[in-house]
Amino acid sequence: MKLIVFGATGQVGIQVVQQALWRNYQIKAFGRNVFDLKIENDQLELVKGALFDEGEVYDALKDCDAVISTIGGAFDGTDKARSLGIKNIIKQMKKAGKKRIIALGGMGILNFDENSLLIDQKNYPPEYIPVGNEHRKAFEYLNESGLDWTFVCSPDIINDGPTGNYISSINYPPQPNKYRINAGDLAQFMLNELEANQCVQKRVGISAV
Repeated sequence: MKLIVFGATGQVGIQVVQQALWRNYQIKAFGRNVFDLKIENDQLELVKGALFDEGEVYDALKDCDAVISTIGGAFDGTDKARSLGIKNIIKQMKKAGKKRIIALGGMGILNFDENSLLIDQKNYPPEYIPVGNEHRKAFEYLNESGLDWTFVCSPDIINDGPTGNYISSINYPPQPNKYRINAGDLAQFMLNELEANQCVQKRVGISAV
């Protein structure tokens, strides 16, 4: 398996890279500051590039089997990396004939009921709405793409390693829900899903237990 990781220097991206190397994957880590990764491994290739540059993204992913995106950014809605970054990744995946992508989003894009999302509820925390709308756009691009996507809709992320103690749910928040998850457990779930393909074209809610 040759995997490209976008957002590889973030707290979840670092965990994805480390755990994928433990699984003996070949990894490309892509980003502007990717040489900040202090990981030395013959299976790891660091690719400096801009997320919005079509040629750089295409060249990076064209020989990979799958994509994991853990793109982050500001929470105030001014940073469009989550939405426009995914849009460019999707475009270049289609050009390269690639199908499988697992992307990190936010809990607000899960269903509240059959007709509405959590982010659309009156009691949804207002401070999360701008970044939630970026996640919504990313989900819309994925949902319209025709790719084999999985959108992992995370609650608050704790910067800690994997425990294996978490639960997940398709399209809805899991119950019970502690509204937090370790970065390492998110990475573990994403890599497990890459191997199992149990949530293709689905959103996933996840929580620590």
